[in-house]
Amino acid sequence: MARGTRLVPLVAVLVLAACTPEPRLVETPVTSPVPERVDTGELVVAVSGVAGGYNPHHISDQSVVTTALANLVLPSVFRTGPDGVPRLDRTVMSSADVTSYDPYTVTYQIRSDASWSDNAPVAAEDFVYLAEQVASSPGALDAAGYRLIEDINAADSGKTVEVVFAEPYPGWRSLFANLLPAHLLKDAPGGWDGALQDNFPAAAGPYAVKALDTDRGEVVLERNDRYWEDPPTLDRIVLRRTDQPGVVDALDAGHAQVALARLDAVGVNSVGKLTPPVATHTVARPTVSTIAIRPDRPQLTEREVRQAIVALLDREQLVTVGTGDGPAAELLANSHVLAPSQPGYRPTAPAEAGHAPQRAGQLLRGAGYTKTPAGWTRGGEPLDLVIGAPEEREPAKRIAEETQRQLVAAGITAEVVTLPADELYAQLHAGADADAEQNGGEPVDLAVIGQPVGADPATSLASNFGCVPGEDGQPPAPANPLGFCDAGLQPTIDAALTGALSVTDALAAVEPALWRAAVSVPLFQQAETLAIRGDVSGVTPGPPLAGPFAGAAEWRRTEG
Repeated sequence: MARGTRLVPLVAVLVLAACTPEPRLVETPVTSPVPERVDTGELVVAVSGVAGGYNPHHISDQSVVTTALANLVLPSVFRTGPDGVPRLDRTVMSSADVTSYDPYTVTYQIRSDASWSDNAPVAAEDFVYLAEQVASSPGALDAAGYRLIEDINAADSGKTVEVVFAEPYPGWRSLFANLLPAHLLKDAPGGWDGALQDNFPAAAGPYAVKALDTDRGEVVLERNDRYWEDPPTLDRIVLRRTDQPGVVDALDAGHAQVALARLDAVGVNSVGKLTPPVATHTVARPTVSTIAIRPDRPQLTEREVRQAIVALLDREQLVTVGTGDGPAAELLANSHVLAPSQPGYRPTAPAEAGHAPQRAGQLLRGAGYTKTPAGWTRGGEPLDLVIGAPEEREPAKRIAEETQRQLVAAGITAEVVTLPADELYAQLHAGADADAEQNGGEPVDLAVIGQPVGADPATSLASNFGCVPGEDGQPPAPANPLGFCDAGLQPTIDAALTGALSVTDALAAVEPALWRAAVSVPLFQQAETLAIRGDVSGVTPGPPLAGPFAGAAEWRRTEG
């Protein structure tokens, strides 16, 4: 017995219990911890990745985050309107007009107050730098239009820019989007290839990059105090890398107010079940997931062999693997130049472009191959292919692995190699004579790439499938990651680019030829799911191919 414990007789206890009235029941209110005060000046966006490389003019850098940063940080002459038509950005420009037709000349007038965050003016040197770099650099986006520029002249301390073209160019409004600070980048270490690899040295938009941490998976943008126009509503926008289950949890808990993420069917369904409901939209990206079949590789120079590869591929299964039956699965790409979300898109794939193993066998035998227990061989050598994929793009890796599985099952030896995106595209653009060790290691025969599409289809056609003149009397050379150049098609491509032929007529001639050439297999237009909680307003899917960040200056957050 514990010392100091007092015993009470049992009878006394019973008597007291009998005489004591029952206690009154008092309802105690259930209280929750007082939440921390909501910072209505900050909005968090969950994204699928923040992998490095943010130059919007590099094909290898194309991503949700690259597009977001370009919209928020960099100045553009034109921006896509709600109807998909380019509109002059009057926060940067006073005017832009064709001022001469012989020679074809466009004159741009930059606003006098448009400047970079280090006080350097947005000026003609930014136009010159961008034009020279895109026109001369392999792997640059929409380069065909810039290659038409013959001269750039400046006046009024660089605020008036006169651009002279060698040929008429109806698509000139697609040029000079996402200008870069030439005064900082032209002499920077790494040059053009290293530009915006891991930071933004200056801004000329409503926001500036405060922190960019790929290890933590976070990009922080803060209001640009030197922005000359009306300031954006939010103080900060944070882009945070989040996996699919994390996206659902973050939206549910309010740790992210918006998501622009790559979700499969399970993820979309989970977001749809959240309470209170979260608004969702599909946002199509300006990129088509494509398998490049390089005609400059020794085993793929014959069209019949490439056609056999196409016939062996089950595109429906590749799309399922690449999209997880998410929203992008509804954007099946059945043409080479226009993406499914673009005006004027229509399927151009011929019936024979489908999965046809029997036809593939006929084509391979016609090319001199024999089916043996070890697979397809010719002259005792196996048909042995290397499939490349960018290591930062998980869907591309899955597509490459499924492509390998299908080819191996059909008797073709195949392996998958993954490389950093910039190395993979450097190898693809270097062409047949490239030193593989200096351009991504083992030479790639097939590659899973993101084929860019844009507001001007003629420019996309010329950039993605066209040639450039050869040097020193050499024949025309490929100017695309496919390694493809058809001198017979080039006059039609050039005519579309300069307006001598309508894009509709050009595509009617070029699309069938591209399917016959079997140099690329379009799969699907990439897309993300945009999810928006009820405690934010002003967030929309945005203009076609531009995305929601085009309107981020108007986003608002409430305490909810």
